[in-house]
This record gives sequence, C-alpha cells and structure tokens, in this order.
Amino acid sequence: MTHLTEKHPELHKSCMEVLDRFMDALNAYDANAMDAAMHFPHVRFAGGQIKIYTQAGDNPMDLFERLRREDNWKYSKWVSRELVQCSDIKAHYALSYTRFRADDSIIGVYESLYVLTNVGDAWGIQMRSSFGP
Repeated sequence: MTHLTEKHPELHKSCMEVLDRFMDALNAYDANAMDAAMHFPHVRFAGGQIKIYTQAGDNPMDLFERLRREDNWKYSKWVSRELVQCSDIKAHYALSYTRFRADDSIIGVYESLYVLTNVGDAWGIQMRSSFGP
C-alpha cells in the first residue's frame, strides 16, 4: 500500500469500488452501468483526440464494437491502479489494463491516468487519458 492509500484509506476504497464497477460494466458491455460509474461532463483523451461526453448516454459504444470486430476483444482487466495524488474531492490514479481476446490471448497492455471526483458525496470517473486506442 502506498503512502497515499495509507493516509486516505476510505477515499481509496471508494475509488477502487468505482473502478471495479466501471471495469465490470465495460466487460458486460453495459453502457448504463458505465455511465453510473462516471461524472459528467466526462473527458476522454485517447488516440490523440479529446472527446467530451456532456451527459449520461453520450459515451459511444462503437469503440468496443470496433475492438470486437477487428481484434476479437472479449474483456479487459486491471493490471495496476495506483493513487498518485488526491484531495477530499479529487483523486488521480495511474492505471494500466490489459485487453484480451475471446481465446484469452492478449491484445495489449495500456497505461492510463484517470481522474475521479467526489460530487454530491459520490465518487465517479470524471476524466480518462489513455495510451490505448
């Protein structure tokens, strides 16, 4: 456990639960559950492009349809999640995740930075910056 997680165990626990719900929703291809783990407006920076989802329902699922079609993507899994900065209302996590095909072979491992915010006494993912597509 890093110094920050020891200093802020409840914050870290809450954020990890959000990240787990997000990954579960992603793997279930459940856009509504993904939205429930995010705060809006939501910013995604990947593939050299910045996209802003202003409200729930704006998160496009076409990326995952393309991944399924082109790479036979089946599911993703967290590799690491490290709390690197935080306050009472914001937490930065350095993350990595692996994408897998249906036969469990690896498509790739991707590094990311997620920003989680506490809005209305609920933690949610507000921003994602990823080196993945």
